[in-house]
Amino acid sequence: MADPALHSETPTHHQTQPLKQIAIDYTPEACTHCPDANTITLTYDHRGGARWRTTTRFLYGTFSSLIQCPRGNTSGLNFNIYLSSLEGDKSQDEIDFEFLGKDRTIVQTNYYTGGTGNKEEFHDLGFDCSDEFHLYMIKWGQDLIEWLVDGKLVRRVESKKGEAFPHKPMYLYASIWDASYIEEGRWTGKYIGCDAPYVCLYKDIHVPVGSAVEG
Repeated sequence: MADPALHSETPTHHQTQPLKQIAIDYTPEACTHCPDANTITLTYDHRGGARWRTTTRFLYGTFSSLIQCPRGNTSGLNFNIYLSSLEGDKSQDEIDFEFLGKDRTIVQTNYYTGGTGNKEEFHDLGFDCSDEFHLYMIKWGQDLIEWLVDGKLVRRVESKKGEAFPHKPMYLYASIWDASYIEEGRWTGKYIGCDAPYVCLYKDIHVPVGSAVEG
């Protein structure tokens, strides 16, 4: 049976397909990927965290994953799913969903253009993101970004004349890391670590059809 995401009336760059291949940027032993089941596990413990990404960039499209965030006292940690033209590049374009370990009932959205962000918004989820899987989706077009949780639109940004907007091809990334040094712990809280290992689960990950950019 055809993937129901491949609906004939859906614009090509918003048609999706299961993610089959990833690259692991660091701590590969803390990241497990099962392509057949379309699941990825990230673990934070004494080894630190880990980060995975797609092997190709995409220019626009719909990106989604079911995510169950780590349980326990996650203060200090950041776990996420996001798009970036290149992690570590000071002029990157980026579109984020970020979970802040000090409060798992909210999610932060943000986007960067040419390395400039400061467009954070916080959204009340209405649930603890570690309790069970929930669907997180980013829809990115030439003039529009939408963030959705369980099919509900939580944020919509349209491009404005004269203002920069993300336009660089981007990888899909996800990571778990200790962010407690940022703003002296005010962002994610101070890291406690009493419930390590912390495991973030991703499944049913989908990426765009037809918008991959080589190189």
